[in-house]
Amino acid sequence: MSAVEPQGARGAGLGLGLKVGLYAALAVGIAAVLYVIGAALIKPNTAGGLQSGVKGAMAKMQILPQPIPITSVPFVDADGKPVQMADFKGHPVVLNLWATWCAPCVKEMPTLAKLQTEFAGKGVKVLTVSTDSASDVEKGKIFIAKYPPLDFHHDNDLAFLSGLTPHVSGFPTTILIDRKGYERAIYAGDADWSGPDAKAMVERLAAE
Repeated sequence: MSAVEPQGARGAGLGLGLKVGLYAALAVGIAAVLYVIGAALIKPNTAGGLQSGVKGAMAKMQILPQPIPITSVPFVDADGKPVQMADFKGHPVVLNLWATWCAPCVKEMPTLAKLQTEFAGKGVKVLTVSTDSASDVEKGKIFIAKYPPLDFHHDNDLAFLSGLTPHVSGFPTTILIDRKGYERAIYAGDADWSGPDAKAMVERLAAE
């Protein structure tokens, strides 16, 4: 005659098994949550990081909903040699479009020079591209020479400007470009790029 397990013992066994299963599932869930938190602390979500920097002096910064590849249309350096944005791939870039006739551009240029000095060791490139007419190139060179370590670059026929997406409608305009060569954010107008809010934003860009 086969043994028959008492009903109470069977119920107790099922109850114990259910409890063990629940504890195991709870442990797995807690481990998963801790992993996500730990990963976030080690490498914060970059899109969220940039967005969290939109405050204070950077309140007008527009974070692009999707990264946009920067145009491959060239501009020129101080010697007239072609330069492409691909030349800066691997570096976070603060691209500033300006002109000597633009008073807000002239006002913010010293702060861009300070930003470049502070972030040079982190591989950040502050790239200033003049949109002046050909007759004002020398004027632009003299102006930029006052603010080392910035270099002079010039958009000869505004082809580089025309190749940008979204369309740039005024100056100054500053575009944040990540290490992979994608536009991530745009700031229209002048700003204090040497201030704490701007530095925090560039820190976020550099951390990507």
